[in-house]
Amino acid sequence: MTRPAASKQQRRTQEQRSSEMRTRLLDATIDCLVEYGYGGTTTPRVAERAGVTRGAQVHHFGSKTDLVVAAISHLAQLRAETAMREMPKVQAGADPVGVALEFLWELHQGPLFIATVELWVAGRTDPVLASAMEKVEPFVNNAVLMAVARFVPDEMRRKETRDFIYTAMDALRGILVSNFIDPDTARAHRRWRRASAHLRQVATAALAAQSLVDRTSVE
Repeated sequence: MTRPAASKQQRRTQEQRSSEMRTRLLDATIDCLVEYGYGGTTTPRVAERAGVTRGAQVHHFGSKTDLVVAAISHLAQLRAETAMREMPKVQAGADPVGVALEFLWELHQGPLFIATVELWVAGRTDPVLASAMEKVEPFVNNAVLMAVARFVPDEMRRKETRDFIYTAMDALRGILVSNFIDPDTARAHRRWRRASAHLRQVATAALAAQSLVDRTSVE
């Protein structure tokens, strides 16, 4: 009776080890994307960064494409988790639109966004990567919307508000991508604040118009 239980325990341990190995390789892939770019991310480099043998890497991911496609899903999960984890750290106040815009800025800082951009650009000429990214982006965007909903809960049910968040992210990502050429975080943040001022004008006008519609419908 003890042998089956011991065997079952051993299988679980092997599964855990396999899962941990895959995670190490995927984390190393993201690190390499940030440090070397997509073109410089090679399977030998990933194996070295993960501290595993090439044989172990090939056992889990037979090619660079297999590895990067898996890393896309792993990266999406990390991005979504970051959005939900960072949300409680931000205090909502009397200026929910401003808080939401600054939250988007903080959310797009760091290596996860850099790795994401590398994959977006690589997907332009690689249909396999493009397809993988297309599948996970809605999942990440939904996590961002859920996080922002904490600041403007009553408005997030409106399509106009969701569109506003998407427009804000488009503007922010453009600023950050252009900043890669001559990195200057302070300058990029100033450009984002300038863009935010215009976005706030749009949001204020839209909220006022919606308020008028709501009052009219009640009357």
